[in-house]
This record gives sequence, C-alpha cells and structure tokens, in this order.
Amino acid sequence: MIATTDPYMQLLGLQTLLVEPGKAVLTTVVKPEHLNIHGSCHGGFLYSLADAAFALASNSHGTPAVALSTQMQYFKAVKAGESLEAHASEENLGRRTATYRIEIRSGGRMVALFLGTVFRLEASGS
Repeated sequence: MIATTDPYMQLLGLQTLLVEPGKAVLTTVVKPEHLNIHGSCHGGFLYSLADAAFALASNSHGTPAVALSTQMQYFKAVKAGESLEAHASEENLGRRTATYRIEIRSGGRMVALFLGTVFRLEASGS
C-alpha cells in the first residue's frame, strides 16, 4: 500500500479523498498565501495539486512510478476561498509506462488540465 500524503502535500494543505488502482482524488482550499501577483491562484499551486494526484494514481498499483513528462493547461482564474478538487484517472497502463489525466475542478467547472506520463520501475523484490 502506498502512502496517501507526503510532507509537501501537508505543507500545501492537500487532502486525499480517494486512492484506487489508477485513480486519485485530492482536495484543498485556496488560501491568500497561494495567490499570485494578480490576486488569483498561483499556477504553481495548481500544478502541485495536480502533480500530487498524478503521483498517487500512478503509484496506486504497487509498482513504483516516476514522472517522465507532464503538461499543464490553465483555463480559469481561481480566487482565495475557492475549494479545488484534482481528479486523476489512468488513460493508459503499459508494462513500463502509464499516462494519466488530472482535471482540476472548482465548483463543477474545470479550471486546469494536467497530463502526465510515468516510467514504471521494477517492483521491489522482483
């Protein structure tokens, strides 16, 4: 079983709602310290939320996985006080690589989209 949090997630206030094989859902609330110079949620905070969901989903099969590539698209501005959810889903699972889609949502609207591919390491003891 994998850990469902890490020190960085705790620092940012990210909470895990679900981890199942190939899936993860995280939640958080945007705080004033998460804002950029324009007064909206910093892209790095959104990226960190998506990346944490990516890590949990991609490691959920018990095989260690590390990121090969990621891509992030930002659609809507997010303000302080808004609740966010990151929904990670497995798009493709291969023997050595896997690809995931992570939607960041606020109040039912998708505010950002993250796509990531991992390299799946040999399971320990194999």
